[in-house]
Amino acid sequence: MITKPDKNKARLKRHLRVRRKIQGTALRPRLNVYRSSKHIYAQLIDDVAGVTIVSASTVDKELSEGLTSGSNVEAARKVGELIAKRAEGKGVKNVVFDRGGYLYHGRIQALADAAREAGLEF
Repeated sequence: MITKPDKNKARLKRHLRVRRKIQGTALRPRLNVYRSSKHIYAQLIDDVAGVTIVSASTVDKELSEGLTSGSNVEAARKVGELIAKRAEGKGVKNVVFDRGGYLYHGRIQALADAAREAGLEF
């Protein structure tokens, strides 16, 4: 019997490989991205203290009302802008980007580019 390759299993393997090398701190938190089939989520995480500093997603009320879909490039751009704005409010400017094992393309790239344009440096 031939089995179909599990894409999420391969993504998790890539994610763990990347996570061995990067770590968020209070001065330079980790910008983590998670992408589901319907939404996209971003968090700034301080791994040393084990806390999430700020988060943004297409599920947030201020974003979900203005979007037609939570799973397109436009929605990812909005989440990138919102996470950068919230990070600025907490005094965070420099971050380490954690793409979560996803390819740097499409929604992930749109979120990262929007966050950079809105003031985050990584």
